[in-house]
Amino acid sequence: MSLIERLTARLSGRKEAMPNSPVSASEIGGLSSAVSGVRPKRSTVLEYDQPLLWVIIGLLGLGLVMVYSASIAMPDSPKYSSYSPGHFLLRHIFSLAVGTIGGLLAFRIPMKTWDRFAPKLFVLALIMLIMVLIPHVGKGVNGARRWIPLGILNMQPSEIMKLAVTIYAANYTVRKQEFMQSFGRGFLPMAVAVGVVGALLLLEPDMGAFLVVAAIAMGVLFLGGVNGRLFGGLVLTAVGTFSLLIWASPWRRERIFAYLDPWNEAYAQGKAYQLTHSLIAFGRGEWFGVGLGNSVEKLNYLPEAHTDFILAVIGEELGFVGVMIVILMFYWFVRRSFEIGRQALALDRTFSALVAKGIGLWMGAQAFINMGVNLGILPTKGLTLPLVSYGGSGILLNCVACAVLLRVDFENRLMMRGGKT
Repeated sequence: MSLIERLTARLSGRKEAMPNSPVSASEIGGLSSAVSGVRPKRSTVLEYDQPLLWVIIGLLGLGLVMVYSASIAMPDSPKYSSYSPGHFLLRHIFSLAVGTIGGLLAFRIPMKTWDRFAPKLFVLALIMLIMVLIPHVGKGVNGARRWIPLGILNMQPSEIMKLAVTIYAANYTVRKQEFMQSFGRGFLPMAVAVGVVGALLLLEPDMGAFLVVAAIAMGVLFLGGVNGRLFGGLVLTAVGTFSLLIWASPWRRERIFAYLDPWNEAYAQGKAYQLTHSLIAFGRGEWFGVGLGNSVEKLNYLPEAHTDFILAVIGEELGFVGVMIVILMFYWFVRRSFEIGRQALALDRTFSALVAKGIGLWMGAQAFINMGVNLGILPTKGLTLPLVSYGGSGILLNCVACAVLLRVDFENRLMMRGGKT
């Protein structure tokens, strides 16, 4: 008797037609193939987000090329006369190697472990922010004390704090979920923690890092369901605090005035010097740029061309098209971070969801501030372009953050395949 006849007989109740002929799974599979006309294929789900990884590699690769281009002429300056033309390139390659190793190690850490150690990581970052202010421990550069020398690498505690506050804010929001509508038990403790971090960062001083840390913390609290009125109060308090800090500091006030009128003779060669030369670089680039390596502004006209103002060099050498590609890559990164976060939330993984979105906020906010400064949309503030600018601890922590984001996506895919995280 054929398979179809046996199935028909069983459905119609004619058990006598097939007393000892059970239908095997292989026969059912064969029937499926016969009906559909194609052989069944095993579902293939990648274990990681390939497009996201390529965007990260693309930004790192662009950064490597542009750091070399922006720094190759720096030895012509008396300040860097003892350096070789490839000095910053070699150090950046070393930073990328360390960042890759750090990222691979971070990817192997389950999100449950990050959740468990979130408060300790935050306290460690807080201790490092205190240590950097201690004489003979912290290293000062250009009037700011932001680095702890570790021999082969200068560690910047503010970069560690960005990762720590992302993970801690997610952990705090999950733990205090039932108190998120309460000022005293939900909102206030986190506000105090961010205030302490802000005070330490302003003592360095590093207002740019404080802006990013505040954006991460407020963003994660908002996404975690904090009371709308409390959040509005927090935003107004933050804006008021920043305004007061600017008004109370004469040199910060001068920066604001220079930003508002950069071409004024009183500012063009002073507080607005970086901004004016950054705008000149963008203007020279026009649509398609003057060509890779042909920037004039990087020839010791534009300060910090390989760090804070690397986008201006990209604009000059690769033009409007090059700048738009960078903007779109960061837009895609942030959008994908939020998609991964929504997917984690749908799988009831709230902590992982908030971490993924927090990393998107981190990269997005820092990139927005850096681009805004380069383009003259925001007042000049020392802040690097994530994954692109030169910097040891910045590249290391950016790579670790990207690895954590990929880990969230990896665990999402694992759960969707029926596995355990």
